[in-house]
Amino acid sequence: MDIDTSVLRNFLLLCKTLNFTRAAEQTHIAQPALSRQIKQLEDLIGAVLFNRNKRNVELTSAGKYFQKEAEHLVNQFDFAVHRTNKLYHGQAGEIRIGYTHSALQHFLPKMMLAVNNVYPDVKIIWLEFNNTRQYDALKNREIDIGFSTNPEIDGSFRHRIIAKTNFAVAMPLDYPVDSNGLNGLKQFREERFILPPKAEGPKFVETLNSIFIHEGFTPRTIHETPFASTAIKLVESGFGLTIEPVNSLKGYKGIKYIELDQLPQKVENVMLWLPSTEISFPDIIQFMQDLSIDD
Repeated sequence: MDIDTSVLRNFLLLCKTLNFTRAAEQTHIAQPALSRQIKQLEDLIGAVLFNRNKRNVELTSAGKYFQKEAEHLVNQFDFAVHRTNKLYHGQAGEIRIGYTHSALQHFLPKMMLAVNNVYPDVKIIWLEFNNTRQYDALKNREIDIGFSTNPEIDGSFRHRIIAKTNFAVAMPLDYPVDSNGLNGLKQFREERFILPPKAEGPKFVETLNSIFIHEGFTPRTIHETPFASTAIKLVESGFGLTIEPVNSLKGYKGIKYIELDQLPQKVENVMLWLPSTEISFPDIIQFMQDLSIDD
């Protein structure tokens, strides 16, 4: 038995329903036929994917693993069919961009407007993801290009550093300190901070931690959020202070910020993509690599 996508789709539907009768109804095949199909799949793989009795159906540990792999394979197949159809018919394609708040507030609109001007028939889909979510989305082909902030780059990705800027400390408008009165971050050692969790992106969070180590104190983190826009709103509402890329803070009227231009730690906005993306979008990838971004 060769495994085709219909078998994988039926398997995934059974994973979702955990009920042979309902899965058979939704796939429009007889329940015995579905049962045989799943049994043949298990025999081919050499592993039991479901524990079943008269009352319950549940995935085994092997079944849970194969579910993730099958989802990835089906997504890749659907992606290939979709892209091939677009290329064959000469229709306008689409490119999916993942980005952090920092990239959106800084250079990304200008960059993508330049792409639109040169490639007007390319549809751009914008998806705001934190760093960790971008890594997964790139590897699973949910996005084509990612724009991360101080990302952890492994050998899976090609990358280009788009911009380097400073961090800044953000505070409510009525906070009694301005840039003239700043004597290093250590003067905020008793303040409450709103910072991202480590899952937001290990390297980005490690960079923030190194700032506090450099300043000689551990921040009192009372709220965690992976989203800069949430952190900024909490600062505006008086929950505490936060440290963000300076370009993430520009344009907000409810806060003020002090740029930390003396710190050795810098913000790096990085463009990430898989090598295979260069096959789908060779001209656009090259254009974006060659594009000069001014502050």
